[in-house]
Amino acid sequence: MKKLVRVDFFCDSKKWSRRLPKIKKLSNKTIKCMSIYFKTKIIFNLNLILSEKKMVSFLNRKYKNKYHDTDVLTFVSKITNKELGKIFYCDIFFSIDIIEEYIKKNKLTLYEHFNHLLVHSILHINGYDHKNQLQFKKMKSEEIKILKKMGIDNPYI
Repeated sequence: MKKLVRVDFFCDSKKWSRRLPKIKKLSNKTIKCMSIYFKTKIIFNLNLILSEKKMVSFLNRKYKNKYHDTDVLTFVSKITNKELGKIFYCDIFFSIDIIEEYIKKNKLTLYEHFNHLLVHSILHINGYDHKNQLQFKKMKSEEIKILKKMGIDNPYI
């Protein structure tokens, strides 16, 4: 069975509007580069939601029980359909405000950091996590390896 990954973009903030064409192009390139991470026999429906701090903080509190700001949140719903098989519905929320704070502080481009966050979220969707130190090291190592393939320096230095 062929891998099936469908991507939709939703812009929930005017702050993303002018960046949307480049974000779409970058996202599609990253997803293609990471195709080996997507399991076969699963249909992936990815929704990339370009939002703001207020919305992402609200979702972080409500669904993750975390009371701090974050630049990205990933939610995955797994459904099995007798006719279609396994389907993953994946919502990835990006906070432009937190991303802008981070890139100013760390002297990065918005697109480099966005790409890192997307790689991080795609790994989450495909079973990677960072709930303990061992998982964190494994996930971090994969992120660095993937970003290097795309010509992006190690974001953890």
